[in-house]
Amino acid sequence: LARALFGTGGYRVVAVSRPGYLGTPLSLGRSPEEQADLCAGVLDELGIASAVVAAVSGGGQCALQFALRHAARCQALILVSACSAPLATRTPPRFHLMTLLARIPALAAVLQRKAAADPEGAAARSIPDAALRRRTLDHPEAGPLLRDLVASVGRDLALRLSGAENDIRQSRQDFAYPFWRISSPTLTIHGSGDELVPIQSARDLAASVPRAQLLEIPGGSHVSLFTHLDLVRS
Repeated sequence: LARALFGTGGYRVVAVSRPGYLGTPLSLGRSPEEQADLCAGVLDELGIASAVVAAVSGGGQCALQFALRHAARCQALILVSACSAPLATRTPPRFHLMTLLARIPALAAVLQRKAAADPEGAAARSIPDAALRRRTLDHPEAGPLLRDLVASVGRDLALRLSGAENDIRQSRQDFAYPFWRISSPTLTIHGSGDELVPIQSARDLAASVPRAQLLEIPGGSHVSLFTHLDLVRS
């Protein structure tokens, strides 16, 4: 995700595995507020005074709380297809499949090999439009990055599941953040056709944050970072 958003040059990236992901215990912080404070602790440990904060999808709540709770350390805020308001959309069927696969490692390995052998079929679940899918996979940077992302989802499912389940729970709770208190320059990037996080939440955020801009991608889906890579990067 970081390579897709920022490319390879000129940035030092600190990629955080939030609680529930890849060995970080969920008990360290279930709420976005707790997770934001943990991120500040990571910066303390690394001796980093401040940073640009970027978040994709379910990381949005944590990033917004970081901007609110640690304003002096947030140089800027970038939100891509990010959750910023309570969600009423249904949990994708593929998440229920992932939950099952996490409990049957042998079956998960078979499907992972199948996805590696047929990247277009694997990408079809997130990019249903055949022409856009082919164009994305053929893109010299977006294609390899999307293939890496699809492959990574299949790896270590059991070490990702509790974090994903917690993100879903947090996104379904009733919450309202005081966006007008966010002082960092903010860019929210969102596809108008996002099937998981409705575009209206990004529009509302951009209208409420004093120094915010919205890049709305016409027809873009939840994976607009990959399908419209050049536009997003620019």
